Amino acid sequence: MNSGSLVPDEIVIAMVAGRLSREDAKEHGWLLDGFPRSFAQAQSLDKLNVKPDIFILLDVPDEILIDRCVGRRLDPVTGKIYHIKNYPPESDEIKARLVTRPDDTEEKVKARLQIYKQNSEAIISAYSDVMVKIDANRPKEVVFEETQTLLSQIQVLADKASPVQDKWRGIPTRLNNIPHSRDIRAYFYEDVLQATIRSIKDGNTRLRVDINIPELNPEMDVYRIGTLMELVRALALSFADDGKRVKVCVQGSMGEGALAGMPLQLAGTRKILEYMDWGDDETLGTFVKLGAIGGKEVDEEDDMFILVAPQNAVGNCIIDDLQAMTTAAGKRPVVLINPRLKDLPASSGIMQTMGREQRLEYALTFDNCYVFRLLYYLGTQYPIMGALRMSYPYRYELYKRVNEENGKEKYVLLATYAERPTPEQIDDAFSGKSRDQSKKASGIWGFLSSVFS
Repeated sequence: MNSGSLVPDEIVIAMVAGRLSREDAKEHGWLLDGFPRSFAQAQSLDKLNVKPDIFILLDVPDEILIDRCVGRRLDPVTGKIYHIKNYPPESDEIKARLVTRPDDTEEKVKARLQIYKQNSEAIISAYSDVMVKIDANRPKEVVFEETQTLLSQIQVLADKASPVQDKWRGIPTRLNNIPHSRDIRAYFYEDVLQATIRSIKDGNTRLRVDINIPELNPEMDVYRIGTLMELVRALALSFADDGKRVKVCVQGSMGEGALAGMPLQLAGTRKILEYMDWGDDETLGTFVKLGAIGGKEVDEEDDMFILVAPQNAVGNCIIDDLQAMTTAAGKRPVVLINPRLKDLPASSGIMQTMGREQRLEYALTFDNCYVFRLLYYLGTQYPIMGALRMSYPYRYELYKRVNEENGKEKYVLLATYAERPTPEQIDDAFSGKSRDQSKKASGIWGFLSSVFS
């Protein structure tokens, strides 16, 4: 250690293996700090069938790391660690007796960094499926809070995982193969359902679901209105089975006279819902009813409302009807499925100015309980580069699609976020940049700039 080298693998591996074999570690779990530091150490854990639930990588620029190490001081009396700039001693008496650790010289720190870089790529590849990178070039309180949130989330998953979390096996592959198989569709329906149930149980009443697998993405030529209706039916029947009276609402015609009409995405939706198989003959009309969007559609016996892709049409705005409905609904849940609430101005430009700020402010009162979005290169719908997923109450998860041998593929977790990540954050994660290195998205990763436009 005095020379700046690491303790030999065989010594560290034996120590860690012995400690993890104890009953308390098996029963309560464990946290390893700074281990594994080599591929051999990672292999040793794998042979012992020791697999972490999460691998946290604290990302800090080299010059900051060197400054942190070189500035450290040890109090030989108390064993307490200080830093001459970031955490100075409490008194001159303590300051006078501080010493520098033998391995905290700049030369030895750089030697350790070089060894780390030689080993880090192999270690990261071994745990890429559970790795989360945290920008640690921030105040320690911020880094601590983000780390604590991640670990708390893992604990929640372990102790109170819902059935869907237990069964969730990651993102399905071959999502550009159309039509989607029945299993894949049912898989997403259940994912959406469980997130919605959890959010409503926590008392949330203004919810939105945004899911854009190819068959549910109206921007693609493979969009299928039937898949959207299946999702709505799955949600409505599940809540109806629980004794809730659910109203499924589709907006009606907008505009007047020759300009009357409705968004193409919703054409024929009401008829499809009427003719769908709702199981028991009495379900539709008793526990599940169909309606439009507006305050007058809210009846006293309704327990919750599912709104099918509410959206503005050219020159017409659905927000007023939507707001009237949520006001009448009071504390009863209102769930928007794939809403599109951006303004679509007519040639007169009237929607560009009149009440725009109020409309946007109202749209933000709905909280996402579920998000799934595929990521592509700019201007293309193929190949899939990755995906963004959030299932309430868990964090946003950013995945990268990776090609494997024999034409197979998998999705690897790149990062998680407490809030919906910006295009720049996503671009940085795909590019492997820390936040202080980030630049405006361009070139091959430019596709991310349009993800949330």
